[in-house]
Amino acid sequence: MLELTEIKKGYGNPGEPGYVPVLDSLSLKLSAGDSIAVLGPSGCGKSTLLNIIGTLDKPSGGQVTFTGKDLTALGEEKLSYIRNQEIGFVFQMHHLLPHLTVLENVLIPTLAYPQKDKSVTLEKRAKELLDKMGISECMNRRPGELSGGQRQRAAVARALINSPKLLLADEPTGSLDHETAVGVMSMLRVLNRTENITLIVVTHAADLAKQFKQVYTLREGKLSETENDII
Repeated sequence: MLELTEIKKGYGNPGEPGYVPVLDSLSLKLSAGDSIAVLGPSGCGKSTLLNIIGTLDKPSGGQVTFTGKDLTALGEEKLSYIRNQEIGFVFQMHHLLPHLTVLENVLIPTLAYPQKDKSVTLEKRAKELLDKMGISECMNRRPGELSGGQRQRAAVARALINSPKLLLADEPTGSLDHETAVGVMSMLRVLNRTENITLIVVTHAADLAKQFKQVYTLREGKLSETENDII
């Protein structure tokens, strides 16, 4: 479903002063429905890795294959469609628009490629997702009226509205207290199963990463699988 082959990424020109290598011949293969956590300290390249998988950035070398398509060979128009329809993003900050209600925020991704005949169905799905997130009572509130955990759950619902095949979460609990963080991470694992969505979460919190069957560590530009007995 997703395969990274010899991915390289650096900033500057290789061999010249100031060149900063980030990813070094990194490879990874995931099947549909897999869920993994990627551990590593700040600055090790975790966000860069997610940005490349999510087509927000391009690798300096190597290939990204997603659902049989070579993403590194596609133009921006096709990549934009894939980002909107097939990949969901959750960031450390929720990035909800403050002047819109929670329900309106969740529906924002559906505006890029509108389908009039599906507007009622999409609103129904948005409400169902908010119910799954445990915040259906908040759908008509604005982000400023929500707690940090509620805002992040709304952001997850927004990421799932178009039924993506892949969900990328970049330090999704980084701005939350520990108890709320544990709840959000558990929720992502449940969604991985109930929505049959492939899930990649990057975090620096080892205790939260232990909720995942597969845990990788990003070190010196390469991924190595970490033994994890806790499922």
